Amino acid sequence: MFQRLLLLPILVATLFTACSDPKAPTAAQLPIMGERDVHPRADGGPADTVFATVPAFRLTNQAGQVITNKTFAGRAYLADFFFATCPGICPKMQGELLKVYAKYAKDPRIVFLSHTIDPAHDSIPVLKDYAQRLGIADANRWHFATTGAHGEPTAKDTVFQLARAYFTAALPDKQAPGGFAHNGTFALVDDRGHIRGLYDSLNPKEVDRLFAELPILLAEIDTRKPGVAGR
Repeated sequence: MFQRLLLLPILVATLFTACSDPKAPTAAQLPIMGERDVHPRADGGPADTVFATVPAFRLTNQAGQVITNKTFAGRAYLADFFFATCPGICPKMQGELLKVYAKYAKDPRIVFLSHTIDPAHDSIPVLKDYAQRLGIADANRWHFATTGAHGEPTAKDTVFQLARAYFTAALPDKQAPGGFAHNGTFALVDDRGHIRGLYDSLNPKEVDRLFAELPILLAEIDTRKPGVAGR
């Protein structure tokens, strides 16, 4: 049953992509995941299309810094969901994300965001230790973030809602290793908050696809910079 649940976000995202972007992605464009709203214009011109974005969030990273959607404005980021005591897929997931980080560690156009799904345990000191053990010294390049830094009673529910927004399956499960069940989805988010790619980190072909598609998104972001043709 849970295996089906883990596949659901990818299937839903694929369906939404087909609805949201009728044009197949080209070498210069990745699809935008999620639903869209079509707003007719009062002047009778072509309707405006508004694509879904990642919902507003307020998190705290391993350095104790508050991070929000604005933290990532103008840059792409890769997001995943994990927990520090995970005995299952998390080490594999973070190992794959480390490969991407190693290639783009000095590229200011992209940063990384790992959300803990166990805010009751994964305090700021725990997240800091986790980041250090992965060799991540700069919290501004790779954020390990919690919804529960201030002891909010709904922190766990909030992070599960956020996971769903990223088309990621995550939920408490006493039968799962570590008490949580989740999948290994990486979500690629653009500089405007649109999810542009979903990748199964446990599948080498999916990780290869991420490496192939990330430069496409970064090139698109470059066209929106001031003074660049096509902005």
